[in-house]
Amino acid sequence: MQRAHRVTDIFLLPGQYFVGNQVHRIRTVLGSCVSITLWHARRRVGAMSHSVLPAPDSVRAGQPDARYCADALEMMLRDLAALGAAPGECQAKVFGGASMFAQPLLGDGHDIGRRNGELALRLLRERHIPVASESLYGHGHRRIVFSVASGDVWSQQVAASSAAPYRARDGERGRLAGAV
Repeated sequence: MQRAHRVTDIFLLPGQYFVGNQVHRIRTVLGSCVSITLWHARRRVGAMSHSVLPAPDSVRAGQPDARYCADALEMMLRDLAALGAAPGECQAKVFGGASMFAQPLLGDGHDIGRRNGELALRLLRERHIPVASESLYGHGHRRIVFSVASGDVWSQQVAASSAAPYRARDGERGRLAGAV
């Protein structure tokens, strides 16, 4: 009789990343943010990020910050290397970068989701990490589940509502439209 392994679920919030082994399943919900998953098949270790921004607006000093795509990737690669997983032996998958509104906002000259996705792909190419699959851009949000045991990543995209977001009147609490 084969003993079943317990799976530990990890849920990433914006600006977080996680590195673990085959007992971990990592989840998140993305809009314009981007997740990079890295998986090392032989060692059965992997990592996933939930990056908010492509790069800081200005030069900053201090510690790396997983809110930024480049920093999150570097931190994941560092932690995977500590587990014996070389970057070139990892397989990447990239998700997110969507527009959160069915119609573009007037006067919004930059598409943060597209910039996040393009940077993630460029960073992986620069490090010679093969991208096995991607699910980028579009409208709405994605639910992502990464099984470190198998390397499989499930992505479900939920379309953005064309309805205008609810706006609270004075003295009234607002509600989050489209919350799951």
